[in-house]
Amino acid sequence: MVGVRDTLPAELPPLRGSAKLAYGLGDFGFGLSWNMVGAFLLFFYTDVALLPAAAVGTLLLVSRLADAAIDPVIGILVDRTRGHSGRARPWFKWGAVPFGLLCAATFWMPPLGENGRLLWAIATFAALGILFSAINIPYGALLPMMTNRNGERLTLGSLRAAGTAISVIVATAATMPLVGALGGGDQRLGFLIVGGLFGLVTTLTTLNLLRCPEQVHAVEPPSRQAIWPQVRAMLANRAWNTVFLFALLNFVRFGAVLAITPFFAINVLGKPWMISILLPAVSGTLLIGSVIAPPYFKHLGMRRGNLIALLAALPLFAALPLVEGSTAGFLTLYLLGSVLLSITMTAIFAMAAEAIEYHEQLTGTRNEGLLSSGISLSTKIGMAVGGALVAFGLASIGYAPGKGGAEVVSGLRWLYYAPIVACLVAQMAVIARYPAIVRPG
Repeated sequence: MVGVRDTLPAELPPLRGSAKLAYGLGDFGFGLSWNMVGAFLLFFYTDVALLPAAAVGTLLLVSRLADAAIDPVIGILVDRTRGHSGRARPWFKWGAVPFGLLCAATFWMPPLGENGRLLWAIATFAALGILFSAINIPYGALLPMMTNRNGERLTLGSLRAAGTAISVIVATAATMPLVGALGGGDQRLGFLIVGGLFGLVTTLTTLNLLRCPEQVHAVEPPSRQAIWPQVRAMLANRAWNTVFLFALLNFVRFGAVLAITPFFAINVLGKPWMISILLPAVSGTLLIGSVIAPPYFKHLGMRRGNLIALLAALPLFAALPLVEGSTAGFLTLYLLGSVLLSITMTAIFAMAAEAIEYHEQLTGTRNEGLLSSGISLSTKIGMAVGGALVAFGLASIGYAPGKGGAEVVSGLRWLYYAPIVACLVAQMAVIARYPAIVRPG
């Protein structure tokens, strides 16, 4: 292992605005496709492809966990990539087009029996997750490669959050209207067209990331060290494992809310039109959070800033069951809570970059790919657990398309509220151990 680095690198030249914009657009493209998957794939499988909810829950959980196991491998490969265009950018060049094609294939269901449709769903969803890792992990590793200026990292993190926010608004608010309009009333055709359209946008924004420079170069040569010592060093990095757990809990909540909201709005609130408000607000409020976050965290710091935001959001979400009868009251509490949580979601991107700087201070190595793959891993595991909890919950309460009842409605309430409150409490406990980090400039 290289000796501990006791000096910080000099600041690099400032980034061009076009590079910052390209970086923010990158997560818009990723989020457009991935949030469509997170918000509507369960609905597509159960209500359009008519696959059993319990089987779909197992499919989502096993496929995402198996896919997540590949993330550290891709991260290590990114660290060892030494192409003429850099370490991260070659992955964008080769992964963009296959991902776009597979996004369309995931929302197409062949005319087979139930077992055949399940096998197709497993194959396409697992492959989509692997390709997503192949372009998204290098994207996460790219941020600390672009700059070592703390202010610019916060700006890039905020632009990434803004890209995510816009993608969530478009993916969650526009998907069902587009499915209806482009499919001419045929949901199978509509989902295929929209999946292909969103996949095309992801392909274009991923290729546009080739405009982003890689200015921060690893001090160490291409690593050929054994993998496990690097993994142990990563796990011993308190900043990294705090961000990992914080992001994991965030995306358990995020995945559960995305999956359950269509069922909740239709069967509990009795207002299907609220899907196009509630789902975009899950992280669409990141547009507001991305503006608030840089000065907010500069003043309060990561640990205290996140704790305050979570403490303020918790009672707002806990009070939602009391105002279900009032659309205005429900939306007011929901939107205020979502804005507060958007601040903490923005922080994840900046804290992930800080964890890499902290790792270099501790070990003398950066390992951007490996550490970024760990954050991607937390995202996938969180989304998998959140979505699977909802799918298994639907099966346990006896949910069937078009059929309700008091027991089903009560079960849907628990599936909606419980993951939110539980995850917020757990996130507060986790972020309390985030270390103080010395930052350059």
